[in-house]
Amino acid sequence: MTHALNTMTKRHQEYITPPHIIEALGRFDLDPCGCSTSPIATASKEYCLPDHNGLTMPWYGRVWLNPPYGRETGRWLGKLAEHNQGTALIFARTDVDFFHRLIFKKASGVLFLKGRLTFHDHEGKLYKHNSGAPSCLVSYGLNDLICLRECGLEGSIMELK
Repeated sequence: MTHALNTMTKRHQEYITPPHIIEALGRFDLDPCGCSTSPIATASKEYCLPDHNGLTMPWYGRVWLNPPYGRETGRWLGKLAEHNQGTALIFARTDVDFFHRLIFKKASGVLFLKGRLTFHDHEGKLYKHNSGAPSCLVSYGLNDLICLRECGLEGSIMELK
C-alpha cells in the first residue's frame, strides 16, 4: 500500500494529492500513506512503504489521509475515525458500506468537491486525465470541520456532527 495506491487498477499506480488541496487545508502532522519519492509534501511526517505500514504505526496530531482506493479504503477510514483528528480525500461513493458506517455516522463533515481532481504521479507530474470520479474531503474532529468550512475549495459542504 502506497500513497493513494489505486488497488482497482492493474498497474497499481500512485496518485499523489494535488498540492492546492493541501495548501487550502493547512498544515498536517502525519500522512500515514506517504510516498517517499514524491516531491509534494503532505505532512510534517510521512509513513512510507516498504519501511512503514501506516495502518500498523501509531497516529498522532492532525492526520492527512489519501488512502489506497478500493477494498482497503474502509480500513484506513476506520483508523482515522478512531483517531478523530484529520481529513481524508476519497472518491465520493456514497453507495458503499463504509461511507455510511464511517463517514455519515462518525465524521464531522464532508466537502463534496466540484468537478473531478487530476492527481499527480510519484514524481509530482500531473496525470493527463482526471480521476474519473468525483472526490470529497472527509473531516474528523471539530478543527478539521472548521478547516473544511474555511478552505475556499469549490464544492458543497455537509456538516455531520
